Amino acid sequence: MTALNDEARVIEAGRPPTRFARGWHCLGLADAFKDGEPHEIEAFGTKLAVFRGRDDGALHVLDAYCPHMGGNLAHGTVKGDAVACPFHDWRWSGDGRCAGIPYARRVPPRARTRSWTTLERNRQLFVWHDPEGNPPPDDVTLPEIEGVHGPDAGEWSDWTWKTARVDGSNCREIVDNVVDMAHFFYVHYAFPTYFKNVFDGHVATQYMESAPRGDMDLGNLSSPLRSDASYHGPSYMIDHVWTEVAPGVEMEMVLINSHYPVSPDSFVLQYGAIVKKLPGMTDQEAAEAARSLIGGLETGFEQDIEIWRNKTRIDNPLLTEEDGPVYQLRRWYEQFYVDVADVKDEMVRRFEFEIDTRRANTAWRAEVDENLARRAAAETEAGAP
Repeated sequence: MTALNDEARVIEAGRPPTRFARGWHCLGLADAFKDGEPHEIEAFGTKLAVFRGRDDGALHVLDAYCPHMGGNLAHGTVKGDAVACPFHDWRWSGDGRCAGIPYARRVPPRARTRSWTTLERNRQLFVWHDPEGNPPPDDVTLPEIEGVHGPDAGEWSDWTWKTARVDGSNCREIVDNVVDMAHFFYVHYAFPTYFKNVFDGHVATQYMESAPRGDMDLGNLSSPLRSDASYHGPSYMIDHVWTEVAPGVEMEMVLINSHYPVSPDSFVLQYGAIVKKLPGMTDQEAAEAARSLIGGLETGFEQDIEIWRNKTRIDNPLLTEEDGPVYQLRRWYEQFYVDVADVKDEMVRRFEFEIDTRRANTAWRAEVDENLARRAAAETEAGAP
């Protein structure tokens, strides 16, 4: 008979929630939707049609499927401030009302489709999603990034932006990374020398200082950096990053890490960067610095995605204290999946946790030193006559 303490731990995989998180979700750079054509976005278990009104100049988001006979509005045409269905030319204004049916005597009084609440901020387009159908509260908003909206916005590069669809994985997987100190060494090739989390209300923040691994080629990410990264709601992270590019010269960057759900087990990951120009730096040089930064981040995200696609969901992770406050983060994250009336104090009250990284870094530096020594020995042997 097997003793209780010798029993193997059984993973509780559970199932992802069937509802989608309440909050603001970024659909991408706003300018990408301003070309005069409707655009299709697959999100929240359906499809959306995004278009810019020709007269009002505003971006609108409607359910993509026309309530007349199911035509896809995202495959239609923008006519004035309405999008026309390609099937029968029924025209739908940005508020969801039918703006006209060319061949009909009258518009049916119930001719209305769902219009999504939108927000343009930081030169990005957001939609508000709430399973209960409530509007966004005034205190649940998204900060304006100084590098985009501030008085010195002209001193920053434009956005460099990347998008990737992740199938076979729930949004919770990416949010777990907020507290996952150890994966930064194994996946992102950095020594996290300082790591602290603060959860407060609808904001979850990760404070980190890190140094690059010497046994990896990290390109533009080969300098120590400090990072203040905050999720504002369930899916939009603003990360302020500072890194030394020369003795006494620090470069400031802002990274965006965002996602929106496609289905309970798939989501679209989007990430972008802007860089503050150093003295004497041209617009082209700043843009190239942002592209180089994104190139380095892309490698790490590709490795994240490969892990997400192949791992199992785990509701009862087996943790050490160096793994960070995973359960507390998930309790914070749960507030976006329950009705507002069911949000508990433990989900939103302030919580702080700092990880002691010393032991981990001692072990990791020994591993890196061993890797470098092995590499040097191999190079010496290869060069021997």
